[in-house]
Amino acid sequence: MNKIIRAAIAGNPNSGKTTIFNAITGAHQKVGNYAGVTVDKKEGRRLYKGYEFIIYDLPGTYSLTAYSVDEMIARDFIIEGKPDVIIDVLDSTNIERNLYLCLQFQELGVPVVAALNIIDQAEKMGIRIDEKALSSVLGISFLKTAGASGKGIDELLDAAIAVVERKEKLQRCVSYGPELEREITAVGALLERDPAFSSAYSPRWTAIKLIEKDAHAYQLIENHPLSAGIKLIAGESIRRIENHFGRDAEIAVSEQRYGYIHGAVTEAVRREIDVRTATERADSILLNRYLGLPVFVFILWAVFQATFKLGEYPVSWLEIFFSRLSAFASGVVPAGLPRSLVVDGIIAGVGGVFSFVPLVIILFLCISILEDTGYMARTAFIMDRFLHIFGLHGQSFMPMMLGFGCSVAAVMAARTLKSSRDRIITILIIPFMSCGAKLPVYVLLAGAFFYHNPGNAVLAVYLTGVVLAVFSSLIFRRILFRGEATPFVMELPPYRIPTIRGIAWHVWDKLWQYFKRAGTVILLASILIWTITSFPKPAHNGGDTARIRAKTEQALEYSIAGRIGKFMEPVIKPLGFDWKIGVAAVTGFAAKEITVSTLGILYKAEAGENGENESLRRALRDDPAFNPLVAFVFMLFILIIPPCFATLAVIRSEIGWKWLFFSLAYTGALAWLICFAVYQAGIFVV
Repeated sequence: MNKIIRAAIAGNPNSGKTTIFNAITGAHQKVGNYAGVTVDKKEGRRLYKGYEFIIYDLPGTYSLTAYSVDEMIARDFIIEGKPDVIIDVLDSTNIERNLYLCLQFQELGVPVVAALNIIDQAEKMGIRIDEKALSSVLGISFLKTAGASGKGIDELLDAAIAVVERKEKLQRCVSYGPELEREITAVGALLERDPAFSSAYSPRWTAIKLIEKDAHAYQLIENHPLSAGIKLIAGESIRRIENHFGRDAEIAVSEQRYGYIHGAVTEAVRREIDVRTATERADSILLNRYLGLPVFVFILWAVFQATFKLGEYPVSWLEIFFSRLSAFASGVVPAGLPRSLVVDGIIAGVGGVFSFVPLVIILFLCISILEDTGYMARTAFIMDRFLHIFGLHGQSFMPMMLGFGCSVAAVMAARTLKSSRDRIITILIIPFMSCGAKLPVYVLLAGAFFYHNPGNAVLAVYLTGVVLAVFSSLIFRRILFRGEATPFVMELPPYRIPTIRGIAWHVWDKLWQYFKRAGTVILLASILIWTITSFPKPAHNGGDTARIRAKTEQALEYSIAGRIGKFMEPVIKPLGFDWKIGVAAVTGFAAKEITVSTLGILYKAEAGENGENESLRRALRDDPAFNPLVAFVFMLFILIIPPCFATLAVIRSEIGWKWLFFSLAYTGALAWLICFAVYQAGIFVV
């Protein structure tokens, strides 16, 4: 029977943790949630040399003194979860900064193996690391790895086995100098008097955290029988340290730790060249104070142009496929309700969404390339100065960018923000980002009414969402969340050449989520929408094609969906919407892709009696209720209205019912007001 080793992959953000995790586990992964929170937890397995590794991919953190939710999760999992070994992933191009966390792991008393990751990039930069010397000086096994290519993965697992089996006993701790060591020993001695506490938590690590005034450490000792005495001794130690060093105790500890690290790096690391790296040269342009933002906007424009230009033919091929599938189904499925369900419900609904899969693939491909090169991480810096004008934190831009993929993931990503105020504001504005579910709606309408340049029309909607987000944040900051914005500090990874495997992994992961929604939620929604558009039925006596079309229109109005639309029409008519657009908008509240399914069902129901369904885009153009102005206003409406049910559930769990109801009211009211203003202004101009 294989022996189990529980390994936690940890490290600084952008150090390549997830790449190492993927390299170790391959496809043997599952995603769940950490207990009590909604942030994703990746868990994978690997059989290796008679051992079964259970691997946990932890959120990135810079220190075990945690502030953001992600940092707290990483800290608590290591302290409370007690993995058998920590695989600490370090960015070899920034070794000193990354070693700071590594040595804190070491002080916990948990076996540590360090992966000197991205070693290929470090060596190109002229950085030479003697991993054996570093292991000898710090007492930790260091292995060179390149997660993207799989280099050093087996050696990393070998080292983890050796450390767990105690075949290598290199573990030791930082020496903080006589003044600090005296105080650490005094506080630690009191902590050791309770065997139960000592077995649960490292006394030395706890003593250091108490001297650093870590709030979590003070919570840990509340149940210690000598809690009052420990707090008293720790307070006296802090006063003596601050008097001796002339600075805050936390800073004194940090400086000593960095001094220890600097000594080790001096022994084991050398730079062979001292010139500007390719990353620094690229950043001189891409992060330039004046050029950075225009370049970023140009890149976004190019992405959307490429998405539509490259996706034009595959989309038309899929439309032809589903049209022929519809015609085939019309010939083999018995006439009446069964044929209507299959052709007008399932094929028209699900097919309408699947037709845009090529565009989704291309967009996700472009975004994945930008992520893997390291450029997406820089967008936060590019936007920081601009966002601060509106009282928004620069780091908020990363969750906002994730919002272009999925709002659920974006809301979860806001956990990285240290200030609860910044976090709430960011979560409230994420719904203004155009997630992947909104893209099919934009593509359908832009292709139908802005076919000369659909990419520009869609980009205009995306940028409108960003503008609404930043202006909303300004309003929230001025009225609801007054106070100074927190400073923005973030490390930038070096630019890297994306790997085909890495990009394929990202695209497939996002695409699979899209397929699952299309095959489950959208399928069920399409059947439900077909039902409410088909029943109840009025009397129908036949007639010529024109009369059939007229009666079909009457039947739709007579149905449950038609009655709902007619009931809503007085409210939405000032926006330029008729009852059919109203029905499509309402169904979009569940999931935005369903808007396309609804339009497909509503307009495919008006197709010819021969089963030769014209494209949905052409059907929309032929409807007198639709025109370019109405189409653009409808795109804005889909952009602004409250997000899907899944996102609303995550917002509730992250910031509570109060802010969920506020978000619903704010986005709903803003959608009506913006669309009313644009439509009325458009009528006046035209």
